[in-house]
Amino acid sequence: MSFETLLRLAQAGDKTAQVEIFRMYRPLLIKNAMDKNVFDEDLYQELSTTLILCIQKFRFD
Repeated sequence: MSFETLLRLAQAGDKTAQVEIFRMYRPLLIKNAMDKNVFDEDLYQELSTTLILCIQKFRFD
């Protein structure tokens, strides 16, 4: 399945598609939630929330 199809399904509310996109980006979220080799749980949550919002707001023009 293409990423575009996955994204469209996630935007339509498909939880499986949302989870799959989250899994794809999880390593990046974890990497960016590290501060001086210490995992920042609050930052991880913020980044995760931002990812979900970006999925919902993405426009196909």
